[in-house]
Amino acid sequence: MSVKGLAHVAIQAQDYQATIAFYTEVLGFKRGHHWSLPSFQIREASMLISPDQRTCLEIFDNDAVIPAQGKKASSEDEIAHGALLHFAFYVDDVNEIYQKALAHGARTFVKPDQLTLGEPPLVVKNAVIYSPNGEVIEFIEDVDFDMSYSN
Repeated sequence: MSVKGLAHVAIQAQDYQATIAFYTEVLGFKRGHHWSLPSFQIREASMLISPDQRTCLEIFDNDAVIPAQGKKASSEDEIAHGALLHFAFYVDDVNEIYQKALAHGARTFVKPDQLTLGEPPLVVKNAVIYSPNGEVIEFIEDVDFDMSYSN
């Protein structure tokens, strides 16, 4: 038995409606199933489905009592190995989605640019933003990370 793929990434929203709006109106996600779960103090939760229907984001209201990680370490002792650092979406045009995200309240972390990674060189076009809710999101144009190397 093996992993079939990533099911979803869960986010706790400071402003639930604004977070839903950002992912649906800016990034094109569709709101799927939504629910409440009083045993975890969840008033509102939604599963958002990506345009390719292969990636989902689970959004919880701010009062939900759920396990979380992601605080930036202030010292070597506080490094949380295994913590979510960012998530990335493949996009057709990095510049276009970057501008659209900024127009809807996102903040710049890394402006659109090309990076050359490794040897042999792999050129990646990307941008990184902070969503209005604070998630670190990378936009990346299609790239083949499964390169075969001959040494």
